[in-house]
Amino acid sequence: MQPFHSTSRRKFLSAAAASMAAPYFVSPKALGAAGDVAPSEKITLGVVGIGPRCTYDLKSMLQLKDVQCVAIADVQASRRDAGKALVDGHYGNSDCQLYRDFRELLDRDDIDAVIVATGDRWHAAASMQAAKAGKDVYSEKPCGITIGDCQDLAETFAKTKRVFQAGTQRRSVPNFQQAVQLAHSGKLGQLKTLHATVYVPTLDNSWLPAEKTPPPEVCDWNLWLGPAPWRPYNEKYVQGRWRGYHDFDSGARLLDWGAHTLDLCQWANESDHTMPTEYEPTDRNITCTYANGVKLILDFLEEPFGDRGPRWITRLGTCPVRFVGDEGWVETGDSGEIVVKPDSLAKQVEQSKRVRGLDVSAHARNFFDCVKNREQPVCNPTIMRRSHVACHAAALSWILQRKLTLDPKTEEFVNDDEANRLRRRAQRNWA
Repeated sequence: MQPFHSTSRRKFLSAAAASMAAPYFVSPKALGAAGDVAPSEKITLGVVGIGPRCTYDLKSMLQLKDVQCVAIADVQASRRDAGKALVDGHYGNSDCQLYRDFRELLDRDDIDAVIVATGDRWHAAASMQAAKAGKDVYSEKPCGITIGDCQDLAETFAKTKRVFQAGTQRRSVPNFQQAVQLAHSGKLGQLKTLHATVYVPTLDNSWLPAEKTPPPEVCDWNLWLGPAPWRPYNEKYVQGRWRGYHDFDSGARLLDWGAHTLDLCQWANESDHTMPTEYEPTDRNITCTYANGVKLILDFLEEPFGDRGPRWITRLGTCPVRFVGDEGWVETGDSGEIVVKPDSLAKQVEQSKRVRGLDVSAHARNFFDCVKNREQPVCNPTIMRRSHVACHAAALSWILQRKLTLDPKTEEFVNDDEANRLRRRAQRNWA
């Protein structure tokens, strides 16, 4: 099996063979000398959805010498144009191709991988279409807005044998890795409680006032909605104000942070093969309990996050997590600093190099390495599925305002038909 699509490589080698009949000079840069990568050996990248987060991700990916961004698809002309300016400006050419419909991008057989960074409603559907088109996928999180989405996504990648990396990049950030390693080392004693921060859940089914729908070449509203239920156009949605609306969002906003923070707790508890079995909501948190008795507490943090009270260390930044054992605890967040107690244990811990929690450099590097070697990335579909399903289960316990019991093997709720029906949503036929 080829490590990734080789159409461009075949063309390159065919042309090279034909040229051998006559003397021909090939520059050292074309051969990949002095740190450059030969064009035939580069991973070609397409972009599906380019808003603020994707722009941040893409700036890191553009720095990788063995990756070449060649195309961008977005339903909004302004975002397409801004993306092209970024990519062409980086490479010093005008080669980046633009598409309104991402399916046209997926039809190109010279694209090896895509980054899916649309709104949440599209992540699973676009990722699965990409896999079926033979592309490897780096998907922003949450990777699916329902339990069913996450199940279908994982199963699709298992069948297609494509590489998938969930954009839960904090698994690749040094301070979070160090905190997890400390939990695994036994120096905290036996783990008792895992603390993960999440937004205060919301459930909003209202609509913004209807506005005139723009021409499709300016903003393709039907394609923007995609699998989500139809509603009238309002400019605020396409500007990013879709968050918080149930039709577009996932898990009552619980997965905005929880896809990261609960995932880190799963890792710290060495539970990537399973998930909590019980989920019980209160007015300030959701307590999730593993079969081994360890508690995972999803703590609601109101925005802004400047005053968090005594529960969290403010200077550690956004998305903090805390792992508590019977002999000590560790807390860390997006600032890159870690705090360890007791002081006697803290003296044994060296502070890792400060890297912001939003940094995707190492996570993207892991993905593209796996595109080449066909190994599983650090946030592969199985890991994504279990942490995302746990987040969704917690969200449903809050929505229904009752304790839920989940079978980790079947991913079904025990004796609760209503909760089981909510594992999926009806999808609109948008095509």
